[in-house]
Amino acid sequence: MTEQIDLWETPQNILVILAHPDDPEFFCGATLARWALAGHQITYVLLTCGEKGFNPATHPEMTPDYLCAIRPDEQNNAAKIIGVNAVHFLDREDGYVIPDLKLRCDIVREIRRHKPDILVTCDPQTLFATYGINHPDHRYCGQAVLDAVFPAAGNIAYFPELLMEGFQPHMPKEVWCSLTNQPNTTIDVTDTWDIKLKAILEHKTQVQDAEKLIERFKSRRTEDSTDENPRYEEKFRVVKYS
Repeated sequence: MTEQIDLWETPQNILVILAHPDDPEFFCGATLARWALAGHQITYVLLTCGEKGFNPATHPEMTPDYLCAIRPDEQNNAAKIIGVNAVHFLDREDGYVIPDLKLRCDIVREIRRHKPDILVTCDPQTLFATYGINHPDHRYCGQAVLDAVFPAAGNIAYFPELLMEGFQPHMPKEVWCSLTNQPNTTIDVTDTWDIKLKAILEHKTQVQDAEKLIERFKSRRTEDSTDENPRYEEKFRVVKYS
């Protein structure tokens, strides 16, 4: 039986920081939907608008500017299905995310602005994923977020310019890294798996064949379940600070 460690006694403020539109839904959408149904407040901060997320060979009419005008709307529609309260973009260039000090400062600002109890990102150590080589933006986003959490977000000595902007130090209680190959936490998301799929389908520019996608995701049931009674899980590397 999977132990659920997310049964917090009070509503939590949850901040999700990932690289692209659709990352939250693909990486951990069923868990986010579970949390939304439990009454927790969820906010997305996405580093890019995902303007390079197309294949010129199959979509010769597409341009980065046009895609950037579409994908935020897709993300907002998906977020509504998940139960997310707000979606924000940091307008970094897709494919060129670098975990430098500027990005670290910007992420510290978002942590101090939103003051999350729970922070969700992705595991920067995942070089290889189930689909092949992991996107560098995923890895570098995770790296920048973890570097922002410790030691900077809760320490008054880091980025004093943020104090001048009115952002006081804040430290999340827990950091949940999705898309990990070294999980220490597994969440049973059987009840919200269909919500995840419905939200993913809102990313229409990224879904080439909806039926095949649904079939692929429904095949990801746990080994101890059956087609008639499937069970689904999402895995995380969780670090607790309190």
